[in-house]
Amino acid sequence: MNGLRVVPTWRHGRERLYVCLEDGRSIAWYDRESGRVDIVGDDRREDVLEVLGPFLADSVTVGPPPVPTPAELARLALHPDDDLAPNRPGEALLIDLDRDPGPVRLLRPDPRRRALEAEQTVGELLDRLDGAGWHTLHSVPLPGGDRLHHLAIGPAGLFAVHTVYARRQRVRVADPAVAVGRRDPLPLLRRVRADADRASRALTVEVRPVLALVGPADVRLVTTPREVRVLRDTELAGLARLSGVLKPADVEALHATARDRGTWAAGR
Repeated sequence: MNGLRVVPTWRHGRERLYVCLEDGRSIAWYDRESGRVDIVGDDRREDVLEVLGPFLADSVTVGPPPVPTPAELARLALHPDDDLAPNRPGEALLIDLDRDPGPVRLLRPDPRRRALEAEQTVGELLDRLDGAGWHTLHSVPLPGGDRLHHLAIGPAGLFAVHTVYARRQRVRVADPAVAVGRRDPLPLLRRVRADADRASRALTVEVRPVLALVGPADVRLVTTPREVRVLRDTELAGLARLSGVLKPADVEALHATARDRGTWAAGR
């Protein structure tokens, strides 16, 4: 054996296979769609092709990667276990439900499953902004066991997006309270703002809070929320139309920092 291992990742339905050393550092990657193998350095070329052999198509292009940007260099140095970019929308809920599916209830479904549906719906919509120069991270862990549902990073800035399942229900917002259907109102906007503040401290850059409502029948803003954007899931694409404040290189650099689990472990 040559001490290398293959780590598959998926994003937007596109698979890339990373070849990693025993310490987790990536030295090559294979993009199935482009049919190209990029190798950092030529001294392990034969070993890389050997370990990738079972996965390679009949015809591939092999060579050095394009000159990496500082953000790409940071990603290459990141251990796969510390990389948050492969997280799926609702990753934490998926893991929780896999460990403890809970009882089957027809009349009162497990609220985790509705929360998962909301995060998956919003996550997929945010991921579609990728072509407009955006990156979105999902289930970003915060100290103390909390997490950001989604962190969107793009030309218009950074947004901490908290999702709420509101399918066919009326939503009433009176800052800081949010009432969904007939449920008692909760001071949800305080949490949304607090999560964005924690993200701002961890990344040392402004992160703006967003409350994303999935499938509401009606949304009534009794008072205009302070700082928080309240959006229906169908309005999330509008983030890409906001005025740009970040250059592409800034977006990539912030994404490289945010995808590192260690960034969030240090945030307070």
